[in-house]
Amino acid sequence: MWDPDTDESTARSVWMLPPPATVLVMEEDEGPGQSRIVATAQLTPSQPGLGDHVAHAILLVDPALVNTGGGPFGPGGFGGRYGAGLASSRGIGRAAAEGMIEHATKLGYRAMQLNAVVAANSKLVALWRSMAFRVVGTLPAAFRHPWLGYSDLYVMYRFLPVND
Repeated sequence: MWDPDTDESTARSVWMLPPPATVLVMEEDEGPGQSRIVATAQLTPSQPGLGDHVAHAILLVDPALVNTGGGPFGPGGFGGRYGAGLASSRGIGRAAAEGMIEHATKLGYRAMQLNAVVAANSKLVALWRSMAFRVVGTLPAAFRHPWLGYSDLYVMYRFLPVND
């Protein structure tokens, strides 16, 4: 959804929201003392008050690394660093999504909502469906795809395990 020309200051102000928002970061080691961010997720209550048991989730994965391996968000569900030796054959996108779902469950959310899944991205739609998300709505021509033009967006939803 982000304009590719978004500057860092604007991105930080939009992404790094105050509580109750939670931002998760997945890093990958690149050598002694060096790492890079490969994925980040934002969790916020879908609605204030009586709707705050549903997490609105956004997941961003470095497009250069999609389906090349990765690890979970790290110990406790976020902020971990992983070297190439721990790369998962499932891909960074799946591992990051699993970490995001696990963390939302630990926070006590009962369901998760994705408001903007590009319908034309069949691999992403298949990933979310494989993780028990279902399309609950379609926003016609709501995304200006860089080479496909106006594309539909899906709103996807799933229940989370009850955190006792």
